[in-house]
Amino acid sequence: MLGDSEQKPFFRQDIQGLRGIAVLLVVIYHSGFAMPGGYVGVDVFFVISGFVITQLLIREVSAEETGLLIRFYKRRLKRLLPASSIAVASIALFSILVLAPENLLAVSTLARSTLFLGANFNVLTGPGYFSSTNPLEHMWSLAVEEQLYVFYPVFFLVIWRFFG
Repeated sequence: MLGDSEQKPFFRQDIQGLRGIAVLLVVIYHSGFAMPGGYVGVDVFFVISGFVITQLLIREVSAEETGLLIRFYKRRLKRLLPASSIAVASIALFSILVLAPENLLAVSTLARSTLFLGANFNVLTGPGYFSSTNPLEHMWSLAVEEQLYVFYPVFFLVIWRFFG
């Protein structure tokens, strides 16, 4: 199993720099400054995540250790679940204090969808990303990334087993 000290040699500052630029593009876009196409940062972030996950899986499969998927999913849960749970709970509580009662059902529905990795599907059926006032609307991108974490490693291992 790769521990923190064993993963450090694989840390790439260039990739982290690209990730930072992608996040900055999205923040600038949402801040209201005239920056058409700033949402492209989300796409760049997804591509970088796919690259990083692929590199990790290649290293682990090459090491021929057992339990790769279980370790991978445990690390993802440990990394994402606490922060996203706190964010969802905080936003839900804050919403109760500041939103009109008629908006609370949408917040609670999206909170539930977020906790079950499906916020993107909820957003697809909603009023539209840019017309919604739901403070959890942005969680769609985390749901897409979490779905990548769930399905991609299995797909990767199947391809690896057949084609090496």
